[in-house]
Amino acid sequence: MSMGTTEVADPGRGRAGLVAAALILLLTMAQLVVLTYVPDLPQAEGKGFGARLLWYPIIMVATPAVWCLVRRPPAVVQLPWPGFALIMSPFLIDVTGNTLDFYRSIEWWDDLNHFTNWFLLCLGIGLLMRHARMAPRWALTVTVTGAGAALAILWELGEWYTFIRHGTELGTAYEDTLGDEALGSLGGLVAGLVVGSLSARGER
Repeated sequence: MSMGTTEVADPGRGRAGLVAAALILLLTMAQLVVLTYVPDLPQAEGKGFGARLLWYPIIMVATPAVWCLVRRPPAVVQLPWPGFALIMSPFLIDVTGNTLDFYRSIEWWDDLNHFTNWFLLCLGIGLLMRHARMAPRWALTVTVTGAGAALAILWELGEWYTFIRHGTELGTAYEDTLGDEALGSLGGLVAGLVVGSLSARGER
C-alpha cells in the first residue's frame, strides 16, 4: 500500500463540508444535553445518555483530529470533510431516533438504524482510505468490510457495558446483539462494495 496523490483544495467544497460536519456535531450535542438533563423523558430512561454526552462528541471529532495530526496537510491540500461528515452522521441519527422515540414506537427502527448507520460510517471510512492506494483493488472493499465488522463488535461491547448489564434489556441482549452485529457487518460490506466500485471507476 502506498500513499495516493494529494488533492488540490477547493475552498467552496471545503467550507460546505466543514459546515455540514459542524452542524452534525452541534445537533447531536444539543439533543444529548436534552436527553441527559431534561427529567422524566421515558425514551432516555436506562440508555446511558450521560456517558453518550461525554463520548459521542469525543469520538466524532477524533477522526479529523487524528487525520490532521498524522497527515499534517499543507494549506493546499483539501481535508476530506465529506468522509468526516459521513463518519459523524450515524451519531446524529442515533440520537435523533432516541429523541423522537423511534426505538420504542417503530419496531424495525433499530434494525434499519444499525444497517444504515454502519453503511454511512464505513462509507466515510472508505472515502478516507481512498487516499491510500491499495492493491489489489478488492483490498479496499475487504478492509472497509472488516472495519465495519470490528466496529460493530466494539459498539455492542460498549452498549453492554454502558447500560445493558444493569438495565431491563439483559434478557434479550444475546439475540439482539447478534442481529445488530450482523446488520452492522452487512452495512460495512455494502459500503465496501460502493467504495471499491468508486475507486475502480476513478482508476479508469
